[in-house]
Amino acid sequence: MQPNTLHAKLSLLPLLVFVGLFLGAGLYLQSQGVDYAFYQLPAPVAILPAIVIAFLINRGSINNSVETFIKGAGHNNIITMCLIYLLAGAFSAVASATGGVDAVVNAGLSLIPAAFLLPGLFLISAVVSTAMGTSMGTIGAIGPIAYAVSLKTGIDPALMAGTIVSGAMFGDNLSIISDTTIAATRTQGCEMKDKFRENLKIALPAALLTVLLLVFLTPEPQAVEAKPFDWLLVLPYIFILVLAVGGLNVFVVLFSGIVFAAAMGFTGDYQAGSFAKDVYKGFSDMQEIFLLSMFIGGLSEFIRINGGLDYLALKIQKLTAIIAKWHRKVADQLGIAALVLVSNLCIANNTVSIIVAGPVAKKLADDGNISAKRSASLLDIFACVMQGSLPYGAQALLLGATFKISPWDVSSSSFYCFILAFTAIAVICLRRNKA
Repeated sequence: MQPNTLHAKLSLLPLLVFVGLFLGAGLYLQSQGVDYAFYQLPAPVAILPAIVIAFLINRGSINNSVETFIKGAGHNNIITMCLIYLLAGAFSAVASATGGVDAVVNAGLSLIPAAFLLPGLFLISAVVSTAMGTSMGTIGAIGPIAYAVSLKTGIDPALMAGTIVSGAMFGDNLSIISDTTIAATRTQGCEMKDKFRENLKIALPAALLTVLLLVFLTPEPQAVEAKPFDWLLVLPYIFILVLAVGGLNVFVVLFSGIVFAAAMGFTGDYQAGSFAKDVYKGFSDMQEIFLLSMFIGGLSEFIRINGGLDYLALKIQKLTAIIAKWHRKVADQLGIAALVLVSNLCIANNTVSIIVAGPVAKKLADDGNISAKRSASLLDIFACVMQGSLPYGAQALLLGATFKISPWDVSSSSFYCFILAFTAIAVICLRRNKA
């Protein structure tokens, strides 16, 4: 074994320590019956021992190691990602505080024919999640309503819960203000609008197939009454989506969205003092992912300079060598998918798994001549596929508690996630020369 290969392997040890601590703590706490076990140890704390190990095994002086870490943490992509997180958090907080989430939910319920409750709730969850940029926020808002609908109509609670998490993961995957979109586009170096359009080619067919399945699964119709809502409060979500798809700079989109959401709120009883506090609350809500992104950036720089990324990419390419004989692009795309699936399986957080897998995915994309928008899309898609399918993921745990059923019942009924994985693999194989 060559020394450089040994050091490349050793450089991956801190990352394995981080994943091991995060996963191990979650499994232990879950065995003790602790609620949301995988979220009790904050990721920015779990990564600190890994950073210490990275400093200890890095070749060079302590000053050199500090410079390496700061270079990674302060990389242009990392800082840009963090600033977008802050603005996205502020928009979500302001739009929610003005009543936008309730307005979107009730607007959807008012438009759903009784015979299409399940596909209708899937679409509401998808729209709300796309607008909010968070699957957890969507589940928190729609979950109690869906539970009440389930009790009233007699629809299987597991099927209803799976429908809600399916729609929530659709939006989490596609939204231009989602953590996963921000992480995927910044790590792969592409524009959000390009990733959105690429992603839509895969997610939209999967969503249509899911709607057809849910139409078939919906029982005898029974009307559900929607509460009154203000259409003005729905407009901010439509506003930022139109601006983003139109190609406007993401900072301009989010800043404009914050101002527009506040303006719509001011037409009611929303106050300027509340606006300032909500903006800051939005910033605070992003603290964990902000810190973790910087720490992961610093850790990734140690791995990069010591050859760890090249080593991982080479190993993945060896595993997909048989497929590569048929088509190299297909092999590397499946490698990206496998990389983020395993990462999310261990970490149980789709955003963190994208940040961890991003640099290696970029290496695979560059080696396989895969476009940045395709690699970003695949990262986000397969991270969301795994997250929506995990019985110990936050989404399944929250809905399980809301519906008073097992998280396994929730995750096993998340049909969109399974259909999305199938659709993505089909696109990879059938459109292999258009990646």
